[in-house]
Amino acid sequence: MSNYQLFHNDLPSKVLKSFKGDVSIDTETLGLNVKRDRLCLIQLRNETDKKVYLIKFEEDLSPKLSKNIKILLENNALTKIFHFARFDMAVLKENLKINVKNIFCTKVASKLTRTYSSKHGLKDLVYEILDTHLDKTEQSSDWSKKKLTKKQIEYAMNDILYLSDIKISLEDKLTNQKRIKLFKSIMKFMETRVDLDLKGWGEIDIFAHK
Repeated sequence: MSNYQLFHNDLPSKVLKSFKGDVSIDTETLGLNVKRDRLCLIQLRNETDKKVYLIKFEEDLSPKLSKNIKILLENNALTKIFHFARFDMAVLKENLKINVKNIFCTKVASKLTRTYSSKHGLKDLVYEILDTHLDKTEQSSDWSKKKLTKKQIEYAMNDILYLSDIKISLEDKLTNQKRIKLFKSIMKFMETRVDLDLKGWGEIDIFAHK
């Protein structure tokens, strides 16, 4: 449990400068309603040096206290790897006014390539691609605790430790199936999809005839 660093509200400037390539990222919240349930934790893995950082937030979270994380996530030169980017990006924008740039969503990539399966959760991908079992027991635990439990920390870290390897595998599938261009177009549209969610069109198909 010593292979991570825990910070509050933001990354130190020294750590910010260490990011050079891909960044694996996830968030933990009080629930799944972005407008109601606040951000509690951001997990980051610097894929350049494999270091993991956890950023804890209390009720007084504010964009003013998280300037370095905003710089990092809005840096278009770094690829941010998510699983279900749509939710995490909405959480980050709603709570910290961050517009995440240059993303790779493993869930979308899975749905475009693993058409033989209806299972596209992170646990399913980690098992199929990496032959590893993920314990998701702590998924619905209380992430607002002042001090996270060892099991919560382990869970939070596991949600980002495998994203880079999954990305590599799914990128190969996208290329082999000639769907990489389509995927990239979807990633560019994701920021608009998030805006639609936050403005109330989350469950409405605006492209539908009726």
